[in-house]
Amino acid sequence: MMSTSFLHPCLRRMLSDRGGNFGIVTAIMAPVLLGAAGLAIDYSNMALSQRQLQESTDSAALAAATALASGKVADEAAAKTLAKDFVVGQMANYAGTASASAIRNATNVDITTSTSSTSKSYSVTVATSYRLGLTPFMNLLGHSTIDISTTSSTTSGTSQTRSALSMELVLDQSGSMGYDTNTCAQYKKNGTTCKTYVVKIDALKQASASLFDALDKADPQHTLVRTGVISYSNGLLRDWTNKVTSVSAMDWGTTKSRDYVTTLSPDGGTDATEPMQLADDTIKKNANSTDAESVAHQKKGNSKVDRFIILMTDGEMTSNSSTWNKDKDQSVRDKCDAAKTDGITLFTVAFMAPDKGKSLLQYCASPGGNYYEAETMEKLVADFESIAQTATKAATLLTN
Repeated sequence: MMSTSFLHPCLRRMLSDRGGNFGIVTAIMAPVLLGAAGLAIDYSNMALSQRQLQESTDSAALAAATALASGKVADEAAAKTLAKDFVVGQMANYAGTASASAIRNATNVDITTSTSSTSKSYSVTVATSYRLGLTPFMNLLGHSTIDISTTSSTTSGTSQTRSALSMELVLDQSGSMGYDTNTCAQYKKNGTTCKTYVVKIDALKQASASLFDALDKADPQHTLVRTGVISYSNGLLRDWTNKVTSVSAMDWGTTKSRDYVTTLSPDGGTDATEPMQLADDTIKKNANSTDAESVAHQKKGNSKVDRFIILMTDGEMTSNSSTWNKDKDQSVRDKCDAAKTDGITLFTVAFMAPDKGKSLLQYCASPGGNYYEAETMEKLVADFESIAQTATKAATLLTN
């Protein structure tokens, strides 16, 4: 160590004095310490902002994909707008409304649509960035802002579960179906008085046509829907000649069923016992899936088949008399119970029917609003269309 003995005593005392070292070191270290403090604060802010931005893009991507899958937006352009609005709305809670324009401009949304024979999916990617202001401490190190960015992706879509159906229409063609409805078919010349009213059987034909139209709309290729018709009066299955047992056998689509319904003519009493038994036997599924309906659907590749019976009457069970028959009423109830046990859903329609007829059909209908009551032709037509829409709604199921 170099000796200081040769120096003047005052100078030696000055050099050996350590009293100002702390101040010197503090002056040298102050910028470093302030920078470190700023870095700690800004790092915490950056981590928080990064998480907030990530949550915003996550939510935006999911919202856009779900909206596309559910049909809440019309197209990809609308979905992109939705995603950007979502990001801006979320970040306004943290960054303030003044930054909304910059965030919107920095947000990019990419959408890829994938389509197959049974599904459509939407992959949505949302990327954005945000310029975060730093504390004044960091300015000492030459940094006033820093960019943070995030990217989120998600997929949502629709899958179609092909649910086929077999439907038997059990329709009343008893004599009372020849009575007038309250719907006018033809007015007198002055247009104020009805000249001719629509008869019940013609109202039923129009209602059946509306049901068949709805079924065809749901299954335009006739690969999912099979229909058949059984008309009845006093226990005998009748064709329009009222001489031989006749039904419209189950077939693909509605063409044969349509043609059969147009031939119906009112005659006889009312007893749905035999028709309900036949309808049940025709479309119920057996344990081995070797029943006629299962086999027919298997040939079309339909593994899931819903089975329906529509029981319609305008009267009460009288058999071949003109008065209510308690035993016949109970026998129809028993057949309805059997059909339900066989896994068949029953829709029932009371058309301008008396109380005992309504009571029977209320009992026979499967739970869940499957009983319909029509006092006018217009209501009957609407009810039959509603039944078709209910029966076919399982053809396409949305899953997100």
